[in-house]
Order: sequence, then structure tokens, then C-alpha cells
Amino acid sequence: MALYTPQLDTIDQQLLSLLQQDASLSNQALAERVALSPATCHRRVRRLKDEGFIAQQVAILSPEKMAEALGWGLSALVEISLDLQTQEALDSFERKAVAEAEVQQCWRVSPGPDFILVVQVVDMPAYQELARRLFTQDSQVRNVRAFFAVKRAKFGSQWPLPPVNLPR
Repeated sequence: MALYTPQLDTIDQQLLSLLQQDASLSNQALAERVALSPATCHRRVRRLKDEGFIAQQVAILSPEKMAEALGWGLSALVEISLDLQTQEALDSFERKAVAEAEVQQCWRVSPGPDFILVVQVVDMPAYQELARRLFTQDSQVRNVRAFFAVKRAKFGSQWPLPPVNLPR
């Protein structure tokens, strides 16, 4: 029995590119931009979702507007090294980290530290509480280095796709 290998043709790539830029585009607008009928466009987007190419559609909040409403908060990049690099130890720490709402991203990396976390908290006391839960209560954590952001020069969520020419 042959395994199914998902394929992306030029139209799929165009749809993904457009949706990465603005996931709120209506099916009608998408269909017009890629020169498809609305029904065909809808089927293609549904297939891209069903096959897992589109993992989720979200709203990306403006840090400036959130800061106006709630205060700037504190962003940190945190390196974590564990005492043991066994699969069990790595999986255990990863489960703890991803369960924390303040952890926006959790990367298992190599070489160097075992994990890099992207953390967003309200203030330094909130960071200290997160650090207590994740780093000081876990006897497997050997080293923690936190880097506190002073400026975000770029933030992106788009996957780099090959350039495709959209119909005019």
C-alpha cells in the first residue's frame, strides 16, 4: 500500500500565500485573486486544512495597542539546559513548558542549551513566578539564561513560499 504524499501546486501556493497575509479574506475574494470559481477555491482551501497545511487561523495582536490597553509587559528569550538529556527528561520539561500560557514558543534545540522559550509576561514579578514554576522547582534544570527584549525589530508568522505570480 503506497503512502500518500501531499502535493502543493501553484494554485495551492497562491492560496497559502494569500491566507498567510490575510486569513480573513472571504472565499469569494480568494477565488477572484487566484482566478478560480468560488466552489473550487472552497474545496482547495478545505483540502489544505484537512491535509494539515493550514494548522490554524488566528488574530495577531498589535503589541502597541496591547501596551496602550494593558501596559508593555515583558518579553524574554530564555535558554534552558537540563542535567540529563534523556528522552524522558526532555519530554517532561517540554510538557511543563508548553502547559504555561506565558510560554508563547518552546523550541528544543541543539547544540547548546536544550530549550529556548519565548515568554510574554505582565511584569518582572510574573516572570519570577513563571521561573519558580518552571526552573527552580524542577530538579532537572541545570542552567537558565534569560534575555529580556528591549525592542522587537521584526515579527513574522509567514512560511516562506516560492514566489508565485498571482493573476491580475
